[in-house]
Amino acid sequence: MNSVLEKKENNRATFTIEVSEDKFEKAVQKAYMKLRGRFSIPGFRKGKAPKKIIEMNYGEGIFYEEALNIILPEEYEKAIDELELEPVDSPEVDIEQLEKGKPVIFKIEVTIKPEVTLGEYKNIEVEKVEYNVTDADVENEVKNLQEMNSRLVDASDREAKEKDILNVDFAGYIDGEQFEGGTAENQQLEIGSGRFIPGFEEQLIGKKKGEEVDVEVTFPEDYFEDSLKGKKANFKVTINDIKEKELPELDDEFAKDVSEFDTLEELKASIKERLEKEAKNKEEIERESKVIEKVVEACQVDIPEVLIENQVKNEIGQFDYRLRLQGLSIDRYFELTNSSIEDLKEQIRPSAETRVRTELVLEEIAKVENIEASDEDLEKELERMAKEYNHEDVEKFKEDMKLGDLEYLKSGIIRDKTIEALMENARFM
Repeated sequence: MNSVLEKKENNRATFTIEVSEDKFEKAVQKAYMKLRGRFSIPGFRKGKAPKKIIEMNYGEGIFYEEALNIILPEEYEKAIDELELEPVDSPEVDIEQLEKGKPVIFKIEVTIKPEVTLGEYKNIEVEKVEYNVTDADVENEVKNLQEMNSRLVDASDREAKEKDILNVDFAGYIDGEQFEGGTAENQQLEIGSGRFIPGFEEQLIGKKKGEEVDVEVTFPEDYFEDSLKGKKANFKVTINDIKEKELPELDDEFAKDVSEFDTLEELKASIKERLEKEAKNKEEIERESKVIEKVVEACQVDIPEVLIENQVKNEIGQFDYRLRLQGLSIDRYFELTNSSIEDLKEQIRPSAETRVRTELVLEEIAKVENIEASDEDLEKELERMAKEYNHEDVEKFKEDMKLGDLEYLKSGIIRDKTIEALMENARFM
């Protein structure tokens, strides 16, 4: 096989592949063996007619198409290895020569991974990020625990007030006519939660159990249902029940009930330790993000559209998966948000382009700095994954993983090591 690179510009490579007549004839023979059972030739049992006889009846090139399907993928892979190309899309193939007794010549054009021109990526100066945990942060966490462990008690003997939990029936009207989706029974409503239309909850303050209340509201201009945007509505609301939260005392007994600690002070100390760990993680994530952002800004790369499109497609797939975990289809999401797949693509595109650019830059830095994933790195990663997924037999897990494609693990390790190197060289001011 001969491969000749004709040109490489604008992230497109054009090259030719020449396959000898002998090699192509072997592919034709393979095609004959694969397809001969499809031909019925008088005087021969089905599948037993010689290749020459089939070619005489159906034409000399009857097996050429299948032969091309057999030989092209293999020759293409060899060519891109020989020419040191990294395609990022399916190739466009033209057959320039296909004649009996002559070499077969293909002309290939394919989008390739772009070249990255690195800027300064060592000794990067970025603003230092710090998050300090205060006593007020700890107290807020304790109050959240207190709220989570509250109980509802009857308060029907008084008027409703802020933070009460009401059970209500309501029917909504616009211009005197009930509208679809505006009626419900036995709905739980916490006054002040902001779950209902702005102004709805406040009008129930001071009302009693069994009372019927006329609630006047205006739907927001950005309401998800087009037909209701900006419309004035009247709701006939019946208060069925009023309850209030009863909070437990914040004392040592509370600490024992909600944790493994014997005293409230021990519980607070544990909360502070957790918050400080979370704050440190948040600092590290933001520092890393700032360093990578500055490094990427200093680089130049012309990203092929196909890479951005592929990233957008991947992110939409992940979004669809998350919706389904919540019991919602993506089509239903579009209905509820009055949007479309094109709107979602446009929304995702800027972040997708940033992710692609970032990955290309990190790959180039790893290449320049000769950062690799060693066997020891791979072993450590496999052990970490085994523990994360609670596999008792770590060695069995590692062996099973090694039977598959480990390239994605290696690329992840290289990426992490590259970021680690950038962080070690960065200066935080």
